[in-house]
Amino acid sequence: MRLAVLSTGGKDSTLALYKVLIEGHEVKHLVSMIPRSENSWMFHYPNMHLMDMYAEAVGIPLVKAETLGLKEAELEDLKRLIAPLDVEGVVSGTIASTYQKTRIERVCSQLGLECLMPLWQNSPIGILREILNLKFKVIITGVYAYGFSADWLGRRVDEETVSDLQRLNSLYGVSLVGEGGEYETLVVDGPIFKKRIAILEAEKIWERQRGYYRIKLARLEDKDG
Repeated sequence: MRLAVLSTGGKDSTLALYKVLIEGHEVKHLVSMIPRSENSWMFHYPNMHLMDMYAEAVGIPLVKAETLGLKEAELEDLKRLIAPLDVEGVVSGTIASTYQKTRIERVCSQLGLECLMPLWQNSPIGILREILNLKFKVIITGVYAYGFSADWLGRRVDEETVSDLQRLNSLYGVSLVGEGGEYETLVVDGPIFKKRIAILEAEKIWERQRGYYRIKLARLEDKDG
């Protein structure tokens, strides 16, 4: 099937992309909405300026558009972006958010497209384990919930990070996969990457109990072998 994958560069959309590729689907485009503010109801905000580099790293053409991030209106922006594409279906990395699921399904229905959600209702800890087992290199780029600190920004998602997320889940109910917006990520390397993203300069922006990791300079590097 010819597909467009909704992509933020984060772990969930990257894992969804991986799954449809190994199933043999043809991914024609990555699709990214770029919110003008961090208050979008649907779309990822930190470091979306890197999506062109991410698309080149995985070797798939990118289509993108800006959105004001206004509730419901941002879905019309998404529909306008997808409508001209020569695809049969749209892929989302949604895991448990009924809000996101129903709205993406509505857009697909209106455009006559299949809606694929390969991570839907998967075990959160299972998703994190799969990401580690596949050796995706994931960093945390934003934290927005009680229990996190600035030390989490730029942190690699590894076994220790997963253990600490389980602790925050137990103490404060933080979603293990950040499905409630508790944290956001960027994938910089992995089995579907033709090149890796090297972060050369970044800064931590922290305000009260939330913050994000702003990547100021990055480049693509060839992978060994």
